[in-house]
Amino acid sequence: MPFSENIRLALRSIRSNLLRAILTLLIIATGIMALVGILTAIDSAIYSIGSSFSQLGSNSFTIVPYGRSFGGKRDGKTIKRGDPISYKQALEFKERYNFPADVAIDFRCTRRAEIRYEEEKTNPNVSVRAVDANFLDVEGYTITVGRNFSEVEAQNSNNRVIIGMDIVKDLFNNKPRSALDKIISVGNLKFKVIGVLASKGSSMNESSDRMVFIPLYTGKRFFGTAQTSYKLTVAVNSTTDIDNAVAAATGLFRNIRGLKLSEADDFETTKDDRLVELIRENTYYLRWSAVGIGIITLLGAAIGLMNIMLVSVTERTREIGVRKAIGASSRVILTQFLVEAVLICQIGGVVGVILGILIGNVVTALLGGAFLIPWNWMILSMIVCTLVGLFAGLYPAVKAASLDPIESLRYE
Repeated sequence: MPFSENIRLALRSIRSNLLRAILTLLIIATGIMALVGILTAIDSAIYSIGSSFSQLGSNSFTIVPYGRSFGGKRDGKTIKRGDPISYKQALEFKERYNFPADVAIDFRCTRRAEIRYEEEKTNPNVSVRAVDANFLDVEGYTITVGRNFSEVEAQNSNNRVIIGMDIVKDLFNNKPRSALDKIISVGNLKFKVIGVLASKGSSMNESSDRMVFIPLYTGKRFFGTAQTSYKLTVAVNSTTDIDNAVAAATGLFRNIRGLKLSEADDFETTKDDRLVELIRENTYYLRWSAVGIGIITLLGAAIGLMNIMLVSVTERTREIGVRKAIGASSRVILTQFLVEAVLICQIGGVVGVILGILIGNVVTALLGGAFLIPWNWMILSMIVCTLVGLFAGLYPAVKAASLDPIESLRYE
């Protein structure tokens, strides 16, 4: 019998038992919806986070002395830190690094600065960073009023400053334009405000809005010491090039540091996409929980489908006897019932996938994410539906195929 004929017979049987088929179909659709919906929401959220970090510099990496990023300890053991990155080394790297990327140099001057304007002042908990002209773009900061430092200002001793929104709230009554061209005091030093940063919020227990940025050389002049270490941040043009960029930077910086071939790196490179990877790893168990929920629901659906198919075999015993009497083989009967079970599951799977994608993306939209079609999960769901159909339909199909045609014809 042609396969298309088996499909037609299966559809006819489904229509004749429409209510039972719909109920089973909905159970299957619910399981697939839970599976696809949760996984779609997770993937969409991760994709959205990854896109956001890309805009904020996740296509970048930093170079710092060895041991600096993990506090001088690893696996509970104290390790020897690398020598500080000097101002000269940082500038040489920036000049010689010819990979298609932007290089920024900065260092933290202090975390405990008090900023004053006339009679107003902040608490002594403002961070001051010395930065070059590339820093704001590389780190994802935006100027809402005013301008960035020029290369000339960054490389010379200019008393210019860019301030965060918290400083504007404290000193200028939350009016950014009022801050432009005003002379403020950072500790005992006077600076002219040339820009105000757009609000960026807090990260890693540090507010990006409670910062002031001064030109790199100015910071070196007033805050730098022999032990000051400058941080290098490299932002590549394409995220696919980041591994090659790290390799090129490592080779160049080893040369700048004068390391021999036999010597290990006394510096380390840290990619800024590690937070996205951490989120991805932490959703591992959540993904498998979703798979478990879907499988449990589908198991219930499989039992219901098996029951429907057994009832169908009993109701169609006489029909099976007639088909066998006119030449249908046991294999044809087996195939017919298997196709019917798989078809019910596939229809339920399609409904579940559509609902799952919609629900998953609705959740993602509420979280500010982007619409995503999870092709991998869709394919997995349809494969699972096929397996459920085969599992649920196999015993009823074998039972139908093994019926004696004479006894079947006598069945009332």
